[in-house]
Amino acid sequence: MPQLVVLPHVELCPDGAVIDATPGKSICDNLLEHGIEIEHACEKSCACTTCHVVIREGFNDLVPSEEDEDDLLDKAWGLEPTSRLSCQAIVTEDSDLVVEIPKYSINHAKENH
Repeated sequence: MPQLVVLPHVELCPDGAVIDATPGKSICDNLLEHGIEIEHACEKSCACTTCHVVIREGFNDLVPSEEDEDDLLDKAWGLEPTSRLSCQAIVTEDSDLVVEIPKYSINHAKENH
């Protein structure tokens, strides 16, 4: 089972986390299932950038992004070459990942805050 290492995030995961990820599910779903409440304002429909993450290790092990995701990522705060929308980034059997959740997202009405 692939491991998903989440780097510390002040609000969402202060101590960081290591979780056993489920292949075939998105990074977002794996985080939510393990109590890491990453934002997903569009309900994971690839219509916003609130679930933006930066893949620090294992980027090439993910299912490649599609054009819709790439277009949206251009609007994400803190975009990096290894940025993905966590709702679209599907974990594979070989996806041992290190993920950073950016400090900020482009969302004026934060859920659960």
